[in-house]
Amino acid sequence: QVQLVESGGGLVQAGGSLRLSCQASGQTFSSYTMGWFRQAPGKERGLVAAISWSDGMTAYYADSVKGRFTISRDNAKNTVYLQMNSLKPEDTAVYTCAAKFRGSVYETLYTKWGQGTQVTVSS
Repeated sequence: QVQLVESGGGLVQAGGSLRLSCQASGQTFSSYTMGWFRQAPGKERGLVAAISWSDGMTAYYADSVKGRFTISRDNAKNTVYLQMNSLKPEDTAVYTCAAKFRGSVYETLYTKWGQGTQVTVSS
């Protein structure tokens, strides 16, 4: 079983940066594909970025964040990160970490979820 706890959210001005972290419990973290989702008020939750299990060599990014966000993982620390640069007010949302056992980065079905962390970008 994998349990996920996010941290690193907060308030930042447009153009600024934040790094989100997701700490996973359990001994099989490297076997999980990890993703970051976000949900803004009145909108559906959507996949922002995902990184493949094991070596993390494959990543997926939503078009809206390509070139600004970077997902990475440290299997020794059971942690996945989302580095967010050049933030825009439209990036404001609750960001949630998710995991699935050896799944594709291009599919949006995940089985484990964190509680979420708020990111607010002011203009």
